[in-house]
Amino acid sequence: MWFDSHCHLHLIQEMGAQEAVRAARAAGVQDMVTVGIDVASSRTALDLADELGVWASIGLHPNSASELTEKVARELTELAGCDRVVAVGESGLDFYRDAASPEDQAAAFSWHVQLAKESDKALIIHTRDSLDRAMEQLAAEGPPPRLVFHCWSGTPEELDRALGLGAFVSFAGNVSFKSAQSLRQVAKLVPEDRLLVETDSPYLAPVPRRGRPNAPALVPLVGAAIAEARGVSSQQVAEVTAANARRLFGLEQ
Repeated sequence: MWFDSHCHLHLIQEMGAQEAVRAARAAGVQDMVTVGIDVASSRTALDLADELGVWASIGLHPNSASELTEKVARELTELAGCDRVVAVGESGLDFYRDAASPEDQAAAFSWHVQLAKESDKALIIHTRDSLDRAMEQLAAEGPPPRLVFHCWSGTPEELDRALGLGAFVSFAGNVSFKSAQSLRQVAKLVPEDRLLVETDSPYLAPVPRRGRPNAPALVPLVGAAIAEARGVSSQQVAEVTAANARRLFGLEQ
């Protein structure tokens, strides 16, 4: 059974969250983490987790970093204590867009790192045009015990640094793109016990659904691209990545 380590059920409009989960389980995707990007969607993520038997992550996306007030911090801290919340984030740095200043993003990222430590939850990290800076900040502050770089797009050298921080590394649908040969080469280098797969639904639908809305049911296509790159079976990738996700999110039996 597959585990989609990062999706946004609240943003799936083509079929809705309930149908997306039903379709995913029919496709062999047993578990998934639905990720909040602000306070409202974090609350929705928890509600969906309770309703549909999935898992939730709560936090502020870097583009929403300027929203981190004392009130928001209290609300997110309260949500982090809920049973079906298994992670904090997605947080990090995004220098591709300027929706929040670099200073606000760094401050919010630091706050999320601390919340992950205090709540004993995994930290989900978003980086876009910012991987070096994000890793520098993590190294300076000390990473939480469990963390993942979602939608990985870094180089082999950056991969070594991420692994040195104790991170898991998750690949999304772009690993299947024809132009992503270098990313598939990096996917071959990730140690088996640190590898994850995700959809980042409704974004980054894998080939042959590229350009259409994504959904958790398509995570096996992500896994198939990685399996081909690594020269192993899709079944092996499914088993390994699902076990890794359960370990990252503290769901081991």
